[in-house]
Amino acid sequence: MAPTSQAVSKTAPRIETAATPPDLAALKARQQAAWSSGDYALIGTTLQIVGEDLCEALDLRAGQKVLDVAAGNGNVTLAAAHRWCDVTSTDFVPALLDRGRVRASAEGLTIEFAEADAEALPFPDGTFDAVVSTFGVMFTPNQEKAAAQLLRVCKPGGKIGLANWTPEGFVGQIFKTLGKYLPPPTGVKSPLAWGTQERLSELFGHAASSIHASPRHFNFRYRSGEHFVEVFRAYYGPMHKAFAALEAAKQDALKSDLLALIERKNKAFDGTMVVPGEYLEVVITKR
Repeated sequence: MAPTSQAVSKTAPRIETAATPPDLAALKARQQAAWSSGDYALIGTTLQIVGEDLCEALDLRAGQKVLDVAAGNGNVTLAAAHRWCDVTSTDFVPALLDRGRVRASAEGLTIEFAEADAEALPFPDGTFDAVVSTFGVMFTPNQEKAAAQLLRVCKPGGKIGLANWTPEGFVGQIFKTLGKYLPPPTGVKSPLAWGTQERLSELFGHAASSIHASPRHFNFRYRSGEHFVEVFRAYYGPMHKAFAALEAAKQDALKSDLLALIERKNKAFDGTMVVPGEYLEVVITKR
């Protein structure tokens, strides 16, 4: 079994198996529609520090070839480019790649952008020194296929760097709350499983010389709990779609549940919101 830098006791949420295999192609199409709704770029920019920290954990060096998978509007993309790496940024939502291009242009960075499916990356085997994803590849419907693609395009001895929300953390609890109103598809493993050591070992252990997974916290800082729900309802695809699918009374109930969750976790006492969101910072070294 691959070694870890810190034991992580969390285990993947239990998922009931459907009687018939899920339609992963249809699920992927729905996911693409969800992430294309709202404007995730306005959420993504607030997470920039996670990309910077991940690049430091990977110890990236100038001139290395880096692939950002499910890059969104490019947090790790920009962070790697800040370190003079040769970066290719990919996502299956063209509008998010366009936002990444705008950010790169504003900073005078030379980055290659390409539309790509994380489960079918259009690059030869062993192309990249490092393959990265922050809160992106974890949402792919076919987790085994996505993990295999990350490994395939990474050079032997190269590194895969991930930031994945955990089941027990704030974002994990948001998805649990959403699931009370719109149950997730049956027969599909939870994306939050990527935030557990158990699942990472299943996906990458056979091809890794080491898997280092360390719990980290990103602080969600907003004007208030109401402000957070307002922003995420408008711009965060999964929440945007959830509210849109509910009748008015259930929308109000969902909002109340989210505000109660924030109140339980809020560390601020001045009327603002400071809620730690736990994630796993993962560095995998390919054999």
